[in-house]
Formats: sequence, structure tokens, C-alpha cells
Amino acid sequence: MNGKSITIIIGGGIAAYKTLELIRLFKKAGASVRAVLTRAGAEFITPLSVGALTAEPVFQDLFDLDDEANMGHIQLSRSADLIIVAPATADLMAKMAHGLANDLATTVLLATDTPVLMAPAMNVRMWDHVATKRNLATLKTDGIMTVGPDEGDMACGEFGFGRMAEPDTIFAAAKAALGAPGPLTGKHIVITSGPTHEPIDPVRYIANRSSGRQGAAIAEALVRLGARVSYITGPVSIPAPKGVDVIAVQTAHQMFDAVNTALPADAAIFAAAVADWRVDGAGQTKIKKQKGQLPSFTFTENPDILASISALPKTSRPGLVIGFAAETNDVLDNARAKKRRKGCDWLLANDVSGDVMGGENNQVTLLLEKSEEQWPMMSKHDVARRLADKLAEALNTP
Repeated sequence: MNGKSITIIIGGGIAAYKTLELIRLFKKAGASVRAVLTRAGAEFITPLSVGALTAEPVFQDLFDLDDEANMGHIQLSRSADLIIVAPATADLMAKMAHGLANDLATTVLLATDTPVLMAPAMNVRMWDHVATKRNLATLKTDGIMTVGPDEGDMACGEFGFGRMAEPDTIFAAAKAALGAPGPLTGKHIVITSGPTHEPIDPVRYIANRSSGRQGAAIAEALVRLGARVSYITGPVSIPAPKGVDVIAVQTAHQMFDAVNTALPADAAIFAAAVADWRVDGAGQTKIKKQKGQLPSFTFTENPDILASISALPKTSRPGLVIGFAAETNDVLDNARAKKRRKGCDWLLANDVSGDVMGGENNQVTLLLEKSEEQWPMMSKHDVARRLADKLAEALNTP
């Protein structure tokens, strides 16, 4: 971070107090920090406390003649290597999405050609509102990077998604945005994600309920730690994470071939829900409905990607092979048996009998080589971050 210049725009939310710790982290790492404190933000923290940590003037008013004389809003918008909006309130996000510029913060954001990273923070109902989702989609399309929000208790007494990401998480995301080396820099990781579609005929297929959210979150977390990621995904409706090499596939056979093509790798994570079977001799034309007659199919096994990669010779096998076990009953017993059967190094077991497939949250037990860790229910992004940190530690341990 030495020599990097950061501008932090502080929105009006209770999470504004966390930006003080965020500023301290940047200063400790050698970055220079300027702060734009919105009028609403000043209701939660003072310009004096912000200025004491940045050791710079705190900018507040678009029409302040002294500020404009010393550093106009145009220069302020372009002098930084990265602009961080924390907390990014629902109001600030709406203004950013619609290109409003009626105060210093929004004017800086509209006038900038600098990368922008925002850390959303708001009430869970505001975060879930269709307008916020629409604004978030617009901002992501515009190239705005995001970190968080997290799930947890809120100052309003409710529980859910909307808590601003912790300062160290925002700091790590900022380092990644700036291209700073991370603990996985120089490592190549292959990850599979989403379902596979196995054709019955040209218009029908066998599939499952996997949304690909967990795999995408893991890929995003790995990129933030500096990894080169080959992201092999089945058909999903969610956008691919930024910074990954995307290989889109449909069937288990295509996914198997893509994994082998992507090797060698330092690690491979198999988060995809691959179909175990496919129709033998899928129809080349649409199977027509006939009154009183039901079609019958013969199934054949798909390639076992996890077991195949785990069984590779040491010279071509990834250093760490990680599988997933999506179970609906006897979760740990079935997961332990799967880990032994497949021969992988780690395995994440999760109960998918509820709304995990397609949902936002996950609860996993990580089966390591000689121990197990039961993680609490958390967002899929938090699961991803914890797994990525664990993987980085393992790959960097002699």
C-alpha cells in the first residue's frame, strides 16, 4: 500500500464508526487517505475524529470555497488510486445508480474515472427491497466493485443481511482491487460450480436445483486473495465473478474435460452439483407425447470428476483436492464415507434439505485430513472467505 492514495466517502449509517478502523488500516499499510464526510455521515462520526486519523482535511461541502481553492471536487475525484464508499447506504447507492450529483460525495463519484469499491450497509428490509436490488445490479454493470454486506444483528434490532463488511475484509478487497499481491498470488486454482444439464432430447434435460452461488462466492474470494482462477460453471443465471477465467459447460462430460484441460493447478475445488447419471442414447428429436404411453429411459453413469482427479498421479494431481457433499440426511456419516470413497483431501458437508440450494446461506462442516470443523450458519460469501483463508494457509505452509 506504500504510495497508494485512497479516498473514502463516508455515508450516513451507524456503520460509519467502522470507517475509523478502516482508515487506520490503510495508514498503517503506508497509504495516504482523504475522506469525504457526507452530511448524514457527520451525524454518526465527527470531522475531528476522521481528520485526526487521516492527517488530512476532511471534505464535506461541495460549495466550500477554501476546499475548492485547495483541491476542487474534480481533482479530488481523480487524484486517488481507489475510491471507497463505506458505508454505502441505500440512499447513496440509489444516487450513484441514477447519476445524481447534488452534494460533494455524489459529485465526486459522478466525475471520477477512478475504480470505486462500495461496502453496502442498511436495514435488512432495505437491502432486500426490489429498488435496492435494481440499483445494485445497475452499479455492478457500471463496473462498481462491492464487498459485503454481511449477515448479523443490526442496530435497529433486526437480524439479516445488511451489516457493513468488517474493516479488515474491506481492506483486503481494496488490496485486491489495487492489484496488490495476496497470499494466493502465483497460485492457480480450478473450481467447478453450478449444476449440469444432461439432455433427454433436444428440448428436455435432467438437472438439479444448484444456483452456483456458493461456487461463485468461492471463486470471488480466491481472486481477492490473488489467485488465478479457472471457473468452470454449468448453466446458471448469476453473473460470473470478476477476474476469473470462465469456462461455461452444460454436461458432466464437458465439465470433466474442462477440468482436465485446466490442469495443472495448485488446488481444485469441486463445488458443482454434477449429475450422477445421464440418459443413455438421448433422443436427437423431440420425444412426442403419446396417449396411454409413457417414455422409458436407460441411464448410464457420468464420469466421477472428484474421484478421478483425486486419483491422479502425484506429478499431475492438484496439491489440494476439495470436494462438497450435499446431503439431505445423515449428513456427516454420508460425508465421511464420501471423503473416503473419493480420496479427496478436504470435503465440505452441507445439509441441503432446506433452501440451501438456491438460497443465500449455508452451514457446512469442513472435513480436513485428520480433523473436522463445524462452521455456524453464515452467508455463502462468508463460507467462501473462510474457505479461501484456510486454503491460503494450507498452500503456504511448507
